[in-house]
Amino acid sequence: MDTLKFRNAAVLAALAVVLAGCSGDQWGWYVVSPETETGRVNLGFMIAGLQETISVSLTAIAISMLVGLFVALPGLSDNKFGLAFNRTYVEVVRSVPSLVLIFWVYYGLPVVANISINVFWAGVLALALSDSAFQAEIFRAGIQSVDKGQIEAGHSLGLSYFQRLRFIILPQAIRRMLPPLGNQLVYMLKMSSLVSVIGLQDLTRRANELVVTEYRPLEIYTVLVLEYLVLILIVSQGVRWLERRFKAERA
Repeated sequence: MDTLKFRNAAVLAALAVVLAGCSGDQWGWYVVSPETETGRVNLGFMIAGLQETISVSLTAIAISMLVGLFVALPGLSDNKFGLAFNRTYVEVVRSVPSLVLIFWVYYGLPVVANISINVFWAGVLALALSDSAFQAEIFRAGIQSVDKGQIEAGHSLGLSYFQRLRFIILPQAIRRMLPPLGNQLVYMLKMSSLVSVIGLQDLTRRANELVVTEYRPLEIYTVLVLEYLVLILIVSQGVRWLERRFKAERA
């Protein structure tokens, strides 16, 4: 815990030193300075994208976890068709870059499926599909780590497969999967920036629009880096807190 706090403080201190060295007439920090009217307006415009970034990330991670669980279960069976489905899905989806999938879902899916889809849900669907393959592997490994004796004990008590999954397997597996699931949430927050290419008004999109109007890419993108840094550090601390809480409950 102390090591993590020290590392976070060191990162912020290093950024502060870098920013302090970027002072002078050649820099245009007034465009993002809270001391100027222009800076306050621009900062407010950029920070407003936080809602879209968080919304698309949380929605996509929730869907990807559900899809990942349903994809993982056939991979745990002895049925060759279930195993083939699991391996095919994971390998195919993992092989497609997230950015390419975003473009295909937004521009190609409406043509193929004859549906209308807005920017938000196109981004959510593409990110969820891309992440679901990784989630499936996390669930498969986590479920396989549960002692088979406990599963057999649940079977001897007359519990159905889904009852064993709900009351015995998943509660234990989730504790072990929490670190990689937390990593995937952080990964999702970062990958959500790709949705800006199709017009979602997230942090990255708003920063790009400001660069076009203010012509100050270094200053604006520096603020964008700080926004993502603070957001992800907060999420990381939350995941660490959950890990400590689960450990305390097991003790």
